[in-house]
Amino acid sequence: MDPYLLDLRRSIKDPLTDNNIIKADIFIAKFFPKTGIVDLSDMEIIREQNVFNISPTILIEEISKLIRSLLNRKALRLDSILNEVLKVAVLVIIKDLVEVASYCFASRIILKSLKEFITVVLCKEGKKDYSLLGSYKLIALENMLVKVLEKHVVNIISKAAEEYRLLLWN
Repeated sequence: MDPYLLDLRRSIKDPLTDNNIIKADIFIAKFFPKTGIVDLSDMEIIREQNVFNISPTILIEEISKLIRSLLNRKALRLDSILNEVLKVAVLVIIKDLVEVASYCFASRIILKSLKEFITVVLCKEGKKDYSLLGSYKLIALENMLVKVLEKHVVNIISKAAEEYRLLLWN
């Protein structure tokens, strides 16, 4: 018997199972439901393509300003690494971070390590029956530096959208 994961069941009416394969199937069905396939056959073909002049080179000043603008006592995402920690660490790693990010943007390559994340299953406190999936939640842990780069890309896209009037506001 696995000491880390209690016996599970799909619903209160189902029997408990200690089979790890069945437990994995229960988690997969709950947290990663199958979705329908999108039919794009009726989409209009876009014949004209606009090219936006966005530099792939990232400046140290841009990333420094972005990190300084992050709120203190907050974390970018669920890994709970506070922005204050990032603001101190960036003083040491900023040049390397900008060099790698600029290379990725210019070459249009995303490093495999930047795409990796860890998903953790945590028990919700105070639940009566931990054999049911409603007693658990998923937490995704991402690379903190990827979060900074994602925010930078969002800033670039937002600026381009404003400059080229891509979004229509009422």
